[in-house]
Amino acid sequence: MTDLDLGDIYRRYLACLNQRDWASLGQFVGDEVTHNGRPFGLSGYRRMLEQDVLEIPDLQFNLELLVVEAPTIASRLQFDCTPAGIFLGLPINGRRIKFAENVFYTFRDAKIAEVWSVLDKAAIEAQI
Repeated sequence: MTDLDLGDIYRRYLACLNQRDWASLGQFVGDEVTHNGRPFGLSGYRRMLEQDVLEIPDLQFNLELLVVEAPTIASRLQFDCTPAGIFLGLPINGRRIKFAENVFYTFRDAKIAEVWSVLDKAAIEAQI
Protein backbone atom coordinates (compact mmCIF):
# COMPACT_ATOMS: atom_id res chain seq x y z
CA MET A 1 0.00 0.00 0.00
CA THR A 2 1.37 3.42 -0.92
CA ASP A 3 1.28 6.53 1.23
CA LEU A 4 -1.16 8.07 -1.27
CA ASP A 5 -3.53 5.08 -0.96
CA LEU A 6 -3.39 5.22 2.83
CA GLY A 7 -4.11 8.94 2.87
CA ASP A 8 -7.14 8.39 0.65
CA ILE A 9 -8.43 5.59 2.88
CA TYR A 10 -8.05 7.84 5.92
CA ARG A 11 -9.95 10.70 4.31
CA ARG A 12 -12.76 8.29 3.42
CA TYR A 13 -12.74 7.05 7.02
CA LEU A 14 -13.22 10.62 8.29
CA ALA A 15 -16.07 11.10 5.80
CA CYS A 16 -17.65 7.90 7.14
CA LEU A 17 -17.48 9.30 10.68
CA ASN A 18 -18.87 12.69 9.68
CA GLN A 19 -21.76 11.03 7.82
CA ARG A 20 -22.45 8.74 10.81
CA ASP A 21 -22.28 5.80 8.41
CA TRP A 22 -21.65 3.28 11.20
CA ALA A 23 -22.59 0.34 8.97
CA SER A 24 -19.56 1.13 6.77
CA LEU A 25 -17.10 1.53 9.65
CA GLY A 26 -15.78 -2.02 9.15
CA GLN A 27 -14.44 -0.99 5.72
CA PHE A 28 -11.90 1.19 7.54
CA VAL A 29 -11.43 -0.33 11.01
CA GLY A 30 -10.14 -3.83 11.73
CA ASP A 31 -12.03 -6.37 13.82
CA GLU A 32 -9.34 -6.37 16.53
CA VAL A 33 -8.66 -2.61 16.73
CA THR A 34 -7.09 -1.21 19.89
CA HIS A 35 -7.48 2.33 21.25
CA ASN A 36 -4.75 3.77 23.49
CA GLY A 37 -3.51 0.26 24.16
CA ARG A 38 -6.92 -1.17 25.11
CA PRO A 39 -8.49 -3.91 22.98
CA PHE A 40 -11.78 -2.50 21.71
CA GLY A 41 -12.61 -4.58 18.69
CA LEU A 42 -14.72 -3.10 15.93
CA SER A 43 -17.95 -3.25 17.94
CA GLY A 44 -16.39 -1.47 20.94
CA TYR A 45 -14.82 1.15 18.70
CA ARG A 46 -18.18 1.76 17.05
CA ARG A 47 -19.90 2.08 20.46
CA MET A 48 -17.26 4.64 21.51
CA LEU A 49 -17.92 6.75 18.40
CA GLU A 50 -21.69 6.47 18.76
CA GLN A 51 -21.39 7.61 22.38
CA ASP A 52 -19.22 10.54 21.30
CA VAL A 53 -21.94 11.64 18.88
CA LEU A 54 -24.66 11.26 21.53
CA GLU A 55 -22.67 13.53 23.85
CA ILE A 56 -21.65 15.92 21.04
CA PRO A 57 -24.42 15.94 18.40
CA ASP A 58 -22.65 18.46 16.15
CA LEU A 59 -19.32 16.57 16.23
CA GLN A 60 -17.39 16.81 12.96
CA PHE A 61 -13.89 15.45 12.37
CA ASN A 62 -11.97 18.21 10.55
CA LEU A 63 -8.55 17.27 9.25
CA GLU A 64 -5.91 19.94 9.86
CA LEU A 65 -2.69 17.97 9.38
CA LEU A 66 -1.94 14.59 7.86
CA VAL A 67 1.41 12.81 7.69
CA VAL A 68 1.53 9.40 6.06
CA GLU A 69 4.36 6.91 6.22
CA ALA A 70 2.76 3.54 5.54
CA PRO A 71 1.64 1.71 7.55
CA THR A 72 1.34 4.68 9.93
CA ILE A 73 -0.67 7.89 9.83
CA ALA A 74 -0.29 10.88 12.11
CA SER A 75 -3.07 13.43 12.06
CA ARG A 76 -4.26 16.50 13.85
CA LEU A 77 -8.02 16.87 13.93
CA GLN A 78 -9.82 20.09 14.79
CA PHE A 79 -13.17 20.24 16.55
CA ASP A 80 -15.57 23.17 16.88
CA CYS A 81 -18.58 21.81 18.73
CA THR A 82 -21.04 22.02 21.61
CA PRO A 83 -20.94 19.02 23.97
CA ALA A 84 -24.32 18.63 25.65
CA GLY A 85 -23.13 18.06 29.24
CA ILE A 86 -19.94 16.93 30.95
CA PHE A 87 -17.05 16.38 28.54
CA LEU A 88 -13.67 15.06 29.72
CA GLY A 89 -14.85 15.73 33.25
CA LEU A 90 -15.53 19.39 32.44
CA PRO A 91 -18.97 21.06 32.70
CA ILE A 92 -19.39 22.23 29.10
CA ASN A 93 -23.21 22.00 29.11
CA GLY A 94 -23.88 23.14 25.56
CA ARG A 95 -21.20 25.82 25.31
CA ARG A 96 -19.24 26.02 22.10
CA ILE A 97 -15.63 24.87 22.39
CA LYS A 98 -12.71 24.45 20.01
CA PHE A 99 -9.95 21.91 20.52
CA ALA A 100 -7.63 19.55 18.71
CA GLU A 101 -6.89 15.85 18.82
CA ASN A 102 -3.52 14.39 17.87
CA VAL A 103 -3.90 10.83 16.62
CA PHE A 104 -1.57 8.09 15.40
CA TYR A 105 -2.97 5.13 13.49
CA THR A 106 -1.34 1.89 12.44
CA PHE A 107 -2.94 0.10 9.51
CA ARG A 108 -2.94 -3.61 8.73
CA ASP A 109 -4.54 -5.00 5.58
CA ALA A 110 -5.72 -1.47 4.66
CA LYS A 111 -7.68 -1.10 7.93
CA ILE A 112 -7.04 0.74 11.18
CA ALA A 113 -5.52 -1.70 13.68
CA GLU A 114 -4.18 0.63 16.40
CA VAL A 115 -5.20 4.12 17.48
CA TRP A 116 -3.25 6.35 19.85
CA SER A 117 -5.15 9.54 20.66
CA VAL A 118 -4.59 12.62 22.82
CA LEU A 119 -7.16 15.42 23.17
CA ASP A 120 -6.03 18.96 23.98
CA LYS A 121 -7.91 19.24 27.27
CA ALA A 122 -5.92 22.33 28.28
CA ALA A 123 -7.39 24.23 25.30
CA ILE A 124 -10.89 23.32 26.49
CA GLU A 125 -10.15 24.31 30.09
CA ALA A 126 -8.94 27.70 28.89
CA GLN A 127 -12.32 28.33 27.25
CA ILE A 128 -14.57 27.60 30.22
